[in-house]
Order: sequence, then C-alpha cells, then structure tokens
Amino acid sequence: MSEVSIVNYGLGNIQAFLHIYNRLNIPATVATTAEEVSAARRLILPGVGAFDWAMSRLAASGLRAALDEAVLDAKRPVLGVCVGMQMMADGSEEGKLPGLGWIDAEVRRFDDRMLAGMPLPHMGWNDVQAASPASLFKGMDAPRYYFLHSFYFAPDDSSDVLATASYGGEFAAAVRRDNVFGTQFHPEKSHHWGVQLLRNFAECA
Repeated sequence: MSEVSIVNYGLGNIQAFLHIYNRLNIPATVATTAEEVSAARRLILPGVGAFDWAMSRLAASGLRAALDEAVLDAKRPVLGVCVGMQMMADGSEEGKLPGLGWIDAEVRRFDDRMLAGMPLPHMGWNDVQAASPASLFKGMDAPRYYFLHSFYFAPDDSSDVLATASYGGEFAAAVRRDNVFGTQFHPEKSHHWGVQLLRNFAECA
C-alpha cells in the first residue's frame, strides 16, 4: 500500500507531488476512484483556481463521499494544499458553494485596509512561523514557502493554526485539526522546505 495518495479530481500539481515522493523513495500513487481513496493510508488534496470551481470539480469526480469516509470516519491523515486547504472550510467569500466542513473556518478575501496598497494576489516567497516545531515543520529552521492566493483561511479556533505568515497582516499559513492538515502555500514548489514538509506528512501518525 502506498504511503501517500494524491487525489485526482482534475485540479492541482499532481505530477510535482509524485516527483518529490519518488525522489524521497516514499511510495506514492494517484487516487482517481472512490476505491483508491478508501484504500489510501494518507491523502493529499491539491487545488488551484477558484473555490466554487474546485468544489464543483470534486463533486463531479464522484470522490466526495469516499473522502468524507476516509477523513472523518477512518481518520486517515489528509493534507490540503492551497485551494485544497480552503475547501476544508465551511465556505468561502470567493464563492457560494459549501466547503467540506472538515475544520470550522471561513475563507476570506484579504481586506484592502489590511493590505494598505499591497497587490493581490499574494504571490511569491514568504517566511512561515510555525507554532510548534513538531508535526509538518519538524526538522526545519526558518522555513520559507511559495504562495499564490487572494483569499486566506480563517479558523474559528485559533488552536487549529499550525503556522502563520504575514502579508499586510498575519494569517494562517498552515492548519491542523486532528488528522486534517492544510497549507496555504505550495510545498511542491518550495524547494527543500517543501520536500521536508511532504516527507514529514508521509511519516505522520
């Protein structure tokens, strides 16, 4: 059985994740059916583009029920990346569709007053401050990651925030609730810091 399965619902940098895990000699596959999702030990939910588009693609894929069962019932570790993380919230100001609701949170647009003239999207490299050196950020010193987004994840419970970054103000760069992890940044585009994070996820309990 593969250590990590990347969910293929038509969005995300799937080959980039597979390439990294191949370099790490960690077994990884692509989950394209409900059966493959159900059999996965760990799941990565990638995402790019708009919130409603991503939720619509996931619904059309027929994988939603298997994902809910794997994450909520079987408690398999899951890592949402960028829009994949935002999909884990209850909903988003970017769209009208409900999210997965795996973490009590809303996805909000960066406030113009908060940005003070800084451009959107937030694009490029940012320092990330981990709340704890354990979990996803184990073995890292002053990590930096690549971001590309105009909306940010705002959890109801601040204890769900695993790491923060700053862009006109502090926001959640990574979150965790039990077996549910998320990163607003793209680890698959973030050099050795991203490689280490993906290794840590593959080794998490």
